[in-house]
Amino acid sequence: MNPRHPVLFVSHGAPDVLLRPGATVALWQHLGATLPRPRAILVISAHWAAREPTVGTAARPETIHDFGGFPPALYAMEYPAPGAPELAARVGTLLAEAGLPCATTPDRGLDHGAWIPLKAMYPQTDIPVVQLALQPFAGTDWHRRIGAALRPLRDEGVLILASGAVTHNFGWLTWGENGAPVKAARAFADWLGDALARDDRPALLDYRRLSAEGAAAHPSEEHLLPLYTALGAASPGEIPLRLEPEYTYGGLAMDAYLWQDASPAPYHPEH
Repeated sequence: MNPRHPVLFVSHGAPDVLLRPGATVALWQHLGATLPRPRAILVISAHWAAREPTVGTAARPETIHDFGGFPPALYAMEYPAPGAPELAARVGTLLAEAGLPCATTPDRGLDHGAWIPLKAMYPQTDIPVVQLALQPFAGTDWHRRIGAALRPLRDEGVLILASGAVTHNFGWLTWGENGAPVKAARAFADWLGDALARDDRPALLDYRRLSAEGAAAHPSEEHLLPLYTALGAASPGEIPLRLEPEYTYGGLAMDAYLWQDASPAPYHPEH
């Protein structure tokens, strides 16, 4: 019997992270090389919002360059991974069985929250990818419910990849070279890490009230909501490994969280 597949949350950072490869890109490369190879990948990204859960069914999803003001080299990048319409159908079935809606769209590509980490993790673009939209005003528990409904995919060889941000307040960013972490960004990242280490789901779901920096870390919630889908896909009591590669632009904590049954390969980030 194959082991249960991991669930991974990554902070995808600014789009130019691939042009300024450092500890975060090295972490993604390490994860792609050492995690069990999935038969397909389901991505929940902060950069696709819809009124209800919506899954892309394209056989060849396009690469979406949904950002502006970056060097031309970034717009020349493509991620031509195949889609997986059969996985999209399975997602719809699982959500329906949980009493949740699921729409489909045949023409949605992969946004940068999906393809940027995947380009570092699986540069061969030979693993099928499906993307699922989040609902930015539906709240944390709604996204946990979605993740719980999708948990069976872990036993079907699917990597559930949640892509967002541990911190996402543009007012905290220093747009020069990466420097010391902004104090508030580190404080919230550590609060989140401690709550996840305890699997304290009530606190996590109520982070805006219970963390002093929670509301400031996320003036709008869409970048943290993918974490709750990952949390739901993890079994209660399953503790993630916190990976802390760096802070980019001072205020973006680039933490990743890995829920995995087996012991992961050691990772020693360069400092």
